[in-house]
Formats: sequence, structure tokens, C-alpha cells
Amino acid sequence: MTDLEAALRRAVRGEVGFDTTSRALTTMDASNYRRVPLGVVAPRDADDVAAVLEVCREHAVPVVARGGGTSIAGQATGTGVVLDFTRHMNRLVGIDPQARTAVVQPGLVLDRLQDAAAPHGLRFGPDPSTHSRCTLGGMIGNNSCGSHSVAWGTTADSVRELSVLTARGRRLRLGQEWSGAPEGLRGLVDGELARLRTGFPDLPRRISGYALDALLPERGADVARSFCGSEGTLGVLTEAVVGLVESPRARALAVLGYADEAGAAEAAAGLLPLGPLTVEGMAVDLVPSTEGLPRGGAWLFVETGGATEGEARARAEAVVRAADVVDALVVTDPGGQRALWRIREDASGTATRMPDGSEAWPGWEDCAVPPARLGGYLRDFRRLLTAHELRGTPYGHFGDGCIHVRIDFDLLSADGVARFRRFSEELADVVVAHGGSLSGEHGDGQARAELLPRMYGAETVALFERAKAVWDPDDLLNPGMLVRPAPLDANLRFSVLPREPVDVEFGYPSDGGDFSAAVRRCVGVAKCRTTSVSGTGVMCPSFRATGDEQHSTRGRARLLHEMLAGELVTDGWRSTEVRDALDLCLSCKGCRSDCPVEVDMATYKAEFLHHHYAGRRRPAAHYAMGWLPVWLRWAARTRTAPVVNALAAVRPLAAVAKRLGGIAGEREVPRLAGETFSRWWRRRGGRPTGGGDLVVLWPDTFTEHLSPSVGRAAVRVLEAAGLRVALPPTLRGRAVVGDGTSRSALALLTARRGQVCCGLTYVSTGQLDRARAVMRRTLDLMAPVLETSAPVVVLEPSCAAALRTDLPELLHDDPRAARLAARVLTFAEALERHAPDWTPPQVNLPAVGQTHCHQHAVLGDAADRRLRESAGLTGELSGGCCGLAGNFGFEAGHYEVSAACAEDQLLPAVHEAPDGAVVLADGFSCRTQLEQLAGVRGRHLAEVLAQRLA
Repeated sequence: MTDLEAALRRAVRGEVGFDTTSRALTTMDASNYRRVPLGVVAPRDADDVAAVLEVCREHAVPVVARGGGTSIAGQATGTGVVLDFTRHMNRLVGIDPQARTAVVQPGLVLDRLQDAAAPHGLRFGPDPSTHSRCTLGGMIGNNSCGSHSVAWGTTADSVRELSVLTARGRRLRLGQEWSGAPEGLRGLVDGELARLRTGFPDLPRRISGYALDALLPERGADVARSFCGSEGTLGVLTEAVVGLVESPRARALAVLGYADEAGAAEAAAGLLPLGPLTVEGMAVDLVPSTEGLPRGGAWLFVETGGATEGEARARAEAVVRAADVVDALVVTDPGGQRALWRIREDASGTATRMPDGSEAWPGWEDCAVPPARLGGYLRDFRRLLTAHELRGTPYGHFGDGCIHVRIDFDLLSADGVARFRRFSEELADVVVAHGGSLSGEHGDGQARAELLPRMYGAETVALFERAKAVWDPDDLLNPGMLVRPAPLDANLRFSVLPREPVDVEFGYPSDGGDFSAAVRRCVGVAKCRTTSVSGTGVMCPSFRATGDEQHSTRGRARLLHEMLAGELVTDGWRSTEVRDALDLCLSCKGCRSDCPVEVDMATYKAEFLHHHYAGRRRPAAHYAMGWLPVWLRWAARTRTAPVVNALAAVRPLAAVAKRLGGIAGEREVPRLAGETFSRWWRRRGGRPTGGGDLVVLWPDTFTEHLSPSVGRAAVRVLEAAGLRVALPPTLRGRAVVGDGTSRSALALLTARRGQVCCGLTYVSTGQLDRARAVMRRTLDLMAPVLETSAPVVVLEPSCAAALRTDLPELLHDDPRAARLAARVLTFAEALERHAPDWTPPQVNLPAVGQTHCHQHAVLGDAADRRLRESAGLTGELSGGCCGLAGNFGFEAGHYEVSAACAEDQLLPAVHEAPDGAVVLADGFSCRTQLEQLAGVRGRHLAEVLAQRLA
């Protein structure tokens, strides 16, 4: 233990982390930059903060304050001690509805403040797209804005008083009329009044540099306002009093379509006199699908408010009349508005990929110009991109003249980094020529501080340095930011990654087969750190259960990044830090769809486990549950299921078996079916009947051995819909498609018996060699099916997802894998595509439950929604993950997290269900979790429909 660490542990009541994991999690924010800190401290209160500052001052170690870590300019990284305010100093101290103020701690997430203010008809005005995870302290440090700044301004406009600790331990209460000003600040300002009155651009989004002009006497000498946007370089915030605004009772959203972004940009300023709440702009390049949007190549999202829906709509329609548009849409339905806003909010992550899938990066993320000059600026910006052979798609706050853009800089080669520097210098001059600010929202950090002399001139930048010296004479707080900055092309986070592709098992088709590129996908926008899900969202259940960064998708990606870098995590694939972070990953695949850049942590986990345990003994659960298909087939062939069930019912024997198998003691062992689904199929005749389309019903491990009732129900429904049902062949060689048994004499003489399997349990435990062998055997068995046009209907969503994604990505060298993946349909998709004229039986009951996480992430549930609606099943299924997630919830040490995940969405939905509601759960894990935690029997949609066929 170092002297610094020991001193901090003696002085601080909060957590002190100098371990590899704690440091690795804070090496980066959402920028291009990386710095390795000495340690991380999570202070419990202001006294802890003061103690940290005193110890670090004695050891001459810098201190960096960090909130949600979503900063895009590098200011939330540092080489000293990082203060993490999100763990403890994250409370809403109080709300005063009459005064319209709130008292907050710096680690409070913005959405928590909004939730508390909403019942009073109030809200905090600024709302960045990261509102579900950014903190108030970070917003004050960056002077954040968001989409409503045309109505409610920047964070500085909402700050009333700030409680701040200086680097030398002084406790200040900042406010107007020089309240809380450190000694020497007023004298500095009095000597520079002329410069402060003339040297700062007058535009709504001027965030760059220190806001020293807020200290002018005619502006109230507002020390709190001048502190906003100082990026943690002047003092450490411990509490804030912020103003709230009245939230309109009703809102309408006008979406205006234009031919291109320049047309949208030039129109934006003309709409401001109509008093909109927002004027946001984006182009078609950032929209995965234009469904639901009016015609056009670019759009303005203009929100209006009113006391009633009619008043809000009238104002939105007035905006449409005033706008010269290609097409327009006005939406007053809150759900429809939320869906449209999600398109805009996800742009910050979507923009990290070009339309062709290549990478794009921040660096010139948010410069701003006067709104009336935005069109001209965008044309000059495009010309500069072309001159440097770069690409980028602007979007952002057109009403404020603030543009966000990710550019396809090559930050991996020396030539690419040199081009990054040249472009940055030239673009800074373009911004200044248009009267703009290098930063219009996210701050200067390391990305732009070096260029501040181009915007302010050398003398004003020297004034910034003098102001920094007044507040922090020892340069202890976030050095290298704003004043005396590090070069904009230093400390790039990509420079430490390997230049040659890493030898891996999966194909990573979207990343050119490069595992490093797959890990680079995580840019740190931290959507995975949200504490609640919206709609059917899933990501990230383990973070919501634990609140621990290392158990978020971003945290795991950071550790994988450091593993590849080899500087902090030094033992590569054998890393225990990475293993422990991945241990609570449920492999729900929620990040594959919910992360704006489609990070697929389930695949990365499987890859890591494969290498981590190569040549070594694995945890017992990997053998007990990873090889589950083998054990269940053995029980079926020996007809010992009744014996297994009887032994499992004897608690002492079950306890011993669970301990040996690495299974959580709190879990009940599921009962094996007395008759497997395939045996029932053969007893029934084993051949398709009817004259409709042929469909091959996949007997997955769970349906086959644990829930054959689902398979039987599916056969009844599919046949009732006029389809001919067959099971896959069970003999390799010459097999007959359609009978599911392949008992022809020739087949029996020339083929070997087998059973299809998607390999899911082997993939989820990282046994990829075994998974690959199982998948190849399955492809051999399915060869006759692939020669037909028959779809493959898979009832278990996790198995369907494995066939759709894991199969072709793991067997990327076998063209049959992609062919089988393309054939896979869910139960609802099969009915919709192959029996479109069939009308399901009417259930006419409310439905509750949860959309399976793999269904949400990989398969989609649109067909299921339509089938439920057609059958009269009303209501929406919840999002999230059930928490059992295959082997995860059964593994020893996972029970508490598994149960917490279920309590997040699934169990409340079931407990609050109306009388007579149908509990839907298509996944075996979901049904098991419901039964074991709530005593409720969930049913597959096929079972519900089959029950009504009679």
C-alpha cells in the first residue's frame, strides 16, 4: 500500500480504491482521451472531500472530480486521485416548490431531480441527451445545456448558489454580488473590466473558457455563475441550489422535413420568435429508419408547450405554417413524442459510426455559432471536411447554433493523428470567423483548450491563467484542462491498443473480424448506466441491480480495453479483474440493441471465458449447466427422469448435488419431463399432416426435456393454422425431411443418430470449441432441411437468438451457418408469414409478463405484438431481464443479483396485474424465475392459444 493510499484510508470514511479495477474504470470518459489515475475515492460527504484535498495537497497529487463520466472533451480523466460522487454524494437534499428551487448533491443524476420535481409541475431546464445518467455536478462543471436551451438556457442560467471547497480547504458559498469569492478575484476583475466587456462573444452557447464576464458589476458579480463551466479546475462542488422552471402541462412536437441539413439550419433561427421550447436538427444519415418521420433529407424537431393539448398543438401548427418545409408532422400523443425524441437522443451514440459502419469520433463535438449564421457555417464546415478527406454528419441544437458531429478521424496512425491536429486548427479558425465558440455544450477539456488563444487571444487566455491561480494557486485541481492544457493530440485512448488483430473465435462481422475494434465500440455515452428502463428496454440489468460501474456494459468494456492495452491490466486473457467484472453479466444481449453503438457484451464475455479457461479447469457450473443438453439427453435415453426428480426432491441430496454442481443453494432444481417432446411426437405418429406450408419445429433443449407442453401446444396451433409441422432429422447422412425420425432403411444403414442443438449453453459458458462442434453436427443434421425452403420455427427465444447470431458469428467460415440463421423464425413470425389468413382464437384477456431479453435484443417482437392483439390479449409486456438468464441465475453467488433483476420489472408487473390476466413468458428461464420467486405459472403464447382452440 502506498503512502498516499494509506493516508487516504485513514482520513476518509468513503471507499478508497487503488486496485486495478477501480483505476481501469476511470481511465476514460466519453472522449478520445485516456489517463490512468493513481486511485479513486468515493467521498461520503463534504468532510470527506476536504480530507481528500488535504491529503492530496500534502502529497502534491492532482484531484479530478467526476460525475457520470459522460464528458466528451476529456475533462473527467486524470492521473491523480479521481473523486467519484455517484456512489454516496448523490442525494436530492430538498425541493422548495414555492421558491422553485432544489438543493442537490453533485452526484445526483438529472432524471432523479426531474422525477422529484414533476409532481409539483416543475422541472430543471437544461436536459442533455444523457439525462438518464449525467449528474448535476458534471452539468455544472461543463455548463451543460440540452435540447430545451432555447427556452430555459444553460445550467449557469439555473444555478443560484454553490457550496465549493477550494484546493486549500476553504469552504465557500458562491452567489451574486461577490458572495463567496476567493481573495484576489475581485481585484483581478476590477483591473480587467474593459477586456471582460469586449472580449467575449455574445451568443447563447458560449461555453469555452472561464465565464469571467459573469463577474461584471452590471451582471450582478455572480460568482456562482462564473464557476459554471470551469470543469473542476477552480474548486470542488459539494452542494448546489438550483432553480426550477414550470413545466408546460401539454406539449406538441412539430417535425419539419427539409431537403438537406443546410436548409434546416437556415430555417431554424427564423422560428425562434415563435417561442418554441426546442429547435433540434438532424440529417438522414443518423436515422436507421425514416419510418414515422415526414419526407425529407433533414429534420427540425420543434417542441411547443401550452396549458392544454389544443394550445400546444395550435402553437406547433403555427410553426409549421411559418416554416418552408418539404413535409411536416405534428404529434401530441406523449408516446409518439417519446418515440421521436429517442431517435434524436440516440444520435450521440449512433453518430459514432458512419453509415457504412466505419468508426467516427468526437473532438469537434459541439462548437457553436450565432444561430443566424449556422447555415453558412455548415457549408464552410462541409468544405473543410472535404478538403481533409474526412466525413461527418452534423446534428444538434440548431436553434442555438450548436452543432454536434462525430468525424471519421484516423486516430490509430501517426498520419491520421497529424490530420486530426491540422483539421482541428483550421476548424477553430472557421468557428471564430463566424463569431462562434469552440465549445457550445461539452466544455473545452483537452480537446479544445489548446486552441483557446485562437478564439480569445493570448491576453484573455493569460487572464484565465491568472484566475485559475487565484482559485487554485497550487494547480492541484484537474491540471491540464482549460489553462496550460495538454496538447489536443496527446493521451489518445487508442494509442495503447494493439495494432495487429487479436486472435479470437467469433467472427465480429461488423468490426472486420477485429476484437480491438469491437471493444472500441464503447465510446462511453453510458446509456447502460441508467437506473430504469423505458418501454421494453433491457440494458443493463446487472448495473441496475448493483449500481456498480464495473457491472455496467461500459465498465466491462473499459476493463477489456485495459486488458488489450496491457498497461494496467497486465495478465491479458487470464485477468481476474476482467473475469470478475464479467461474472455478473447476464448475457442478456440487451446492450446489442439498447446500446446506441450495439456493444455485444454477451459475445465478448463468451470470447473472454473461452480464452481465460483454455487449458484449465473451469468452475463446476460450466460443466453442470454448460453441458446441460448432454445430461438431459442421458436422462431421457435411460428413462431415469422420474428417478432424478425423486432424488432432487430429497433436500439433503439436492443440497449436495447443487454444491458439487456450482448451483445456488437457494434454487430449486427444475423437474424433468416424464416424456420428452420428441418422444411424444413419435408416439403421435411422427409425420406432418395437412396440406399447407411445411415448417420445421426446433426441439430445443428446454422444450424437449423441461417444457414439452410448449412444444405440444405449438404443434396444435401451427396445425390449426393449416401448416404442416415436421421435426428436424435425427440421423446424419441420407435423411428424409418431413417425418422428423428419418427411419428409412437406407438412412439407417448410412447415417449416425444425433439431435440438433443451438449450442447456447456452451456459448454462454465460453466453451466455444465444444459449441463449434455441436453447431457443426447440427448443420450436418439440418443439411436436408437447408435443401428445402422450409422455415425453422424456434419456440425458445434464447435458442432462436443463438441460431440467428451466435451460430453464423462463431462458424463464420461455414456458409451453412448463415443459411440456417436466415431460416429461423419465432412462433409468431411463422404464423404471420406462412398462415397470414389464419385468425387465432380469441382470448380476450389482459396480458402481463416480460418480453424475453433475447427476443428484444436480437429477434424483435413486432410479430408477437400483432399476434397478441389479434387474439385479444391486451396490455404491454414489461422490459428488463427476468434475472435467471439461462445458467446465470442458477450459478452459486448470483442468486441475489438474479432476484434483484426480477424485482426491477418482471415481478412488479405480475404483482400489479389485473384479475384474470394471462402471465406470458415465452422463455423457460422467465417461467422458472416466476415460479420460484413469485409462485406464478407463466405460459408460452403457444400454450395460451392452444388452450382456446377447443
